[in-house]
Amino acid sequence: MADVARHAGVSLATASRALSARPHVAPATRARVLAAAERLAYVISPEASRLAGGRTDRIAVVVPHLSRWFFGALLEGLEAVLREAGLDVLLYHAGNFFQRLPARRKVDAVVVVGMPVAEPERARLELMGVHVVAAGGQVESYPYVSIDDTAAGRQAVDHLLFLKHRRIGMIATVEPGLPGWPARPGRTEAYHRAIAEAGLPDDPGLVVTVPWGGINGADAMDRLLSLREPPTAVYAHSDEVALGAMRTLRRAGLRIPEDVSVVGIDDHPLADLADLTTVAQPVYDQGSLAGRMVLSLLAGDPPGAGITVPTRLVIRGSTAPPGR
Repeated sequence: MADVARHAGVSLATASRALSARPHVAPATRARVLAAAERLAYVISPEASRLAGGRTDRIAVVVPHLSRWFFGALLEGLEAVLREAGLDVLLYHAGNFFQRLPARRKVDAVVVVGMPVAEPERARLELMGVHVVAAGGQVESYPYVSIDDTAAGRQAVDHLLFLKHRRIGMIATVEPGLPGWPARPGRTEAYHRAIAEAGLPDDPGLVVTVPWGGINGADAMDRLLSLREPPTAVYAHSDEVALGAMRTLRRAGLRIPEDVSVVGIDDHPLADLADLTTVAQPVYDQGSLAGRMVLSLLAGDPPGAGITVPTRLVIRGSTAPPGR
């Protein structure tokens, strides 16, 4: 930095302010300093800057799964916002993060993506003394960005009811590795509410709960087809599960949607290719909004209420009125 200041003909303090984009530097002076830095191939040392500012400029992102489309898409939106602000993203798998949670502060904030935070984990997060944001799921203890899962489920089931289906099956999911935790409890609640409001019997045989995944969705559809009176339509908690159900239906020689309608949630990239009717949620946008929420908290703004982003029904070729 001393070399940059000498080449630009300014003091070391002025060079530091110009390179750090701080105020009280004339535009012409700032341009001269930046030009000198470019000629000398100078970059600010991140570690030195962090030590001087008392911040780490690192954000921890904790996810329960690394391979699923949802988490990758959300992380892309989150990382884009934080990267533009000059912050580094450290990605952690949930199990490793909470098992080895540092007692000392090594990040400025933690973003928890698409997972619940149990009381022991919440207590350990408090030891870090940093901001916590939840993305892709409603965690009432923290500022969050999420869809309304109950509303999304109602959009899916109400669509089937509008088509005059009266025997509707549901493939609900639980999270592998989190026994007993429903992946999206609001999506289950939506089904039972819609069935009750339509005056239909709530037949427990029409509900199959399986671990999340396409293969498990296919197995669940096998069980629904084994009923004495199979459903004329199926509502799946996610598109991947719905795609598995569609495979079983085709292998059984049944037509979609003439014999059985199928609807999912999420608008997975494969949903359009499979012509699957679904309820779309803006996953990338949730990541972007979570990133802006982090920046706002780091700037000292008070935490606001959670942000609920809207979903929309996308009608494709997998749903139709019931046939014979």
